Parts: sequence; structure tokens; C-alpha cells
Amino acid sequence: MTSHAAASPPGMVASGDLVHLDFELWAEGGAKPELIGTTREEVAQDALGQLPQGRRYGPRPHLIGGPYFPSGIEQALVGGIVGNEIVKEFAAVDAFGERDPKLIELFSMHEIERLPEMRRQDAHLDVGTILTIRGREGRVVTLTQARVRVDFNPPFAGRKVRGKFKIVDRISDPDEQVRALIEIEYGRPGSEFHVEIRDHVVTIKVPDRAKFDPSWFGDKPRIVDRIRTQISPKSIRFVEEYVTPTPEKTDSAAAPAVAPTAPSLPSSAPGTSAPAGTARPATGTERSKTKPEASP
Repeated sequence: MTSHAAASPPGMVASGDLVHLDFELWAEGGAKPELIGTTREEVAQDALGQLPQGRRYGPRPHLIGGPYFPSGIEQALVGGIVGNEIVKEFAAVDAFGERDPKLIELFSMHEIERLPEMRRQDAHLDVGTILTIRGREGRVVTLTQARVRVDFNPPFAGRKVRGKFKIVDRISDPDEQVRALIEIEYGRPGSEFHVEIRDHVVTIKVPDRAKFDPSWFGDKPRIVDRIRTQISPKSIRFVEEYVTPTPEKTDSAAAPAVAPTAPSLPSSAPGTSAPAGTARPATGTERSKTKPEASP
């Protein structure tokens, strides 16, 4: 099995190499620089004030020349040296592109209300709301009771971008490459997946979290395609294990004793016998039978 990482000279990365990347990316041109994204926790803390809940920081897997950054930014990483920092500014055309007025479109409120995300119980529509319309993602820029204007330009289109990048290391082990590709495409840590490569067959054990995740089903075809391109395996297997839970055994000796239920008192109707130890009034007939005899 071959690995793409062996194609580039030692220390220098090429398009298609998998690396761990540390970066911070800023958009210029506004009232102040705006943080686009970063792997550095202290940078995010200074820029945002409060860290997003659940966000993980630290160098992350990255495919050089891949689709994560705009192509102009990805090309700046090609030829980078492992361990060196790259600092560069990008014109709008080389980053997120120039703004296109034709990508700002008007929709009726009726059409917007029929979108799946607007039918959720917690749906909220306001300026800045992100909507997916006919497969395109856009941001609401204005709205009235009857009309909604949506901007389909990339959020940072028309702005110069400044970036700092550090290629921490190259990912060369095939097992780690598979985990890295899963993390890039699925967004969850690759360490959650058990990966084994034997006789050119890649076996991936799917964790419980992913088994019922709709995102996993959508991302899996891209993961397969990336693995095929990266390490050229003979086949790729996904293993999902569902263990039947075993009911816990109960200790009969430890079970609490059930107190006997006291019998209810029967009716005192004539002709019925009372239980032992229970008295009932005698009837007239019975009183006559038990009348004491006269003294001689």
C-alpha cells in the first residue's frame, strides 16, 4: 500500500500531503480585524472574549491543497517547511473572492417559511440568520413582513485576509492518515475510530456516536474517496457492532420480604361462621338453645 506523503521531499510539504496545522486567519477591511478561524485558544480568547462551547483547539489534521481554505490560501501552504511559520496577506480575489451583487437575491416570506430549518419549533428569522435555499447557503441581510433579502456571497467576500500558519508535522503513518481524513471530513476526533490496516484492507470500527448520526452517513462517501486517493487500499471495511445488553441478575435472598395481607372481616349475616377469635352477636334461636336450665 502506497502513501501520498512519500511523494514530497523531506521537510517540505506538497499538495496532497496530510499534516497537523496550527493557524490563525483574519479578515481586514472592517472597523477592526475580524477573526475567521484559529486553532490557537489564546487567540480565540482575546478575539472573542468567551470561547465557543465545545470547541476544540490545538493543531489539527489538514490536507494540503484540499478544500478547507480557498484555493489561493491553500497554494500558499504548498512548499512550506515543517516547523516553519508562514505569514502572508491575501487579496480578496485570492481569498474569499470579490463581492458579487448578483448573489444577493429576494425571496417571498411564504417561500422562506416553507424551508425545513424554518419549520423547527425553535426557528428564528432575523438579520444575520443563515438559510439553505436550493442547496446554497446564504445570510439574511434585510427582511419585511412580505420579503426577505438573502446574500449568497461568502461571509468574508471582498475583504483582504491575513494569515499565520505553522506546519507542525507531517502525518505519514497509514493508520493515522485514515484517522486524519475521518476528522477532516466528519469533524469528530479521529481517535474515536479504531483503524486497522492488514493485507491492504482498511478496517474502520465505527463508534456508537456515529452509528445513528445523519452527518456520518453523508460524510462517509467522501471519506472513502479520500482514503482511496491517499493510501490506495485494496478495500475499505466499516464495522458497526451492536451489543445486546444483558439484564442484571437479581439476588432472591436479598429481595425484601412481602408482609402477609391481613384477612378482611366477613359479613356478620346470619348463617355465616366467623373466623376463630372473632365474636359476633348470637341470633334469637341460638339464645334459646343456650338458655340455662332451671334449678331443681
